[in-house]
Amino acid sequence: MPYFAGITDEAGGDLATQIRATQEIGWQHLELRNVRVNGGQPTNVHDLPEDEFEALVAQISDAGLRVSCFSSAVANWGKPIDEDMRASLAEAERCLPRMKALGTQFVRIMSFRLLEDEAGHTLPPDKQLVPERIRRLQELVDLFQSEGLQPVHENCMNYGGMGSPQTLELIEAVPGLQLVFDTGNPVFTDDFTRPAPRPKQDALEFYENVRDHIAYVHIKDGIWNPERKKADFTFPGDGQGKVREILGDLKARGYDGGISIEPHMASVFHDEQTEPGSPEAQFQTFCEYGRRLETLWHSL
Repeated sequence: MPYFAGITDEAGGDLATQIRATQEIGWQHLELRNVRVNGGQPTNVHDLPEDEFEALVAQISDAGLRVSCFSSAVANWGKPIDEDMRASLAEAERCLPRMKALGTQFVRIMSFRLLEDEAGHTLPPDKQLVPERIRRLQELVDLFQSEGLQPVHENCMNYGGMGSPQTLELIEAVPGLQLVFDTGNPVFTDDFTRPAPRPKQDALEFYENVRDHIAYVHIKDGIWNPERKKADFTFPGDGQGKVREILGDLKARGYDGGISIEPHMASVFHDEQTEPGSPEAQFQTFCEYGRRLETLWHSL
């Protein structure tokens, strides 16, 4: 049986709200990304001032909750591959004592920003400085694993997210790297295994190709809107992220790791007493999303 969690800044910015949302759904785990503690500035957990981090540890412990993963900014889509990597190394080093303080095993990382041409078009995989990405990822993986911690790469807006061949290339080239698979990212990501004009990726195909290396799962869902050139995000199972099929396969394979929601639906929840787009709507949408995911899992 897996355990459920959520990237709780999608329920609200402050820690008290994130804890309350987790308890409202009835879960024991939360995934930390950006958080505001005791009136401070919202920031990624690895960048919190030390006094605020200590307060965070105490409040999560007092609530009887656990942190399933650090959704870090290490090597993410904002970090250029052709510039100094000291920022990512520094973030990784700040993660180490904080993960240990919270008893957290997993840290989400990526494989750096994609290179583009002068017109802003993403360069093909063979122009993405792959050897340098591999070298940097190995350095990061070695750093975490030397402390008994597990980095998991997300198929997001980075080299490994260009398609399952790129993810598998990283897995083969970087010993110790494992995956967090996000069901929703393929919905809005070009499939670089196919010629231009490229279709969007097929989430189930991507998943089936990499599933043997998945240690953790993110759930979001959506429908690609070609007019907006963006995804319209939906509740789990209502979009093109093949959430039902992927969850069904995970269940059939006896998956017992973490399944964490990332709704991207802050203003969807409506009732007569709740203003659309309000903090309360954001909170209620997050909680409803979690309940729907759990119901879907048990229905399979």
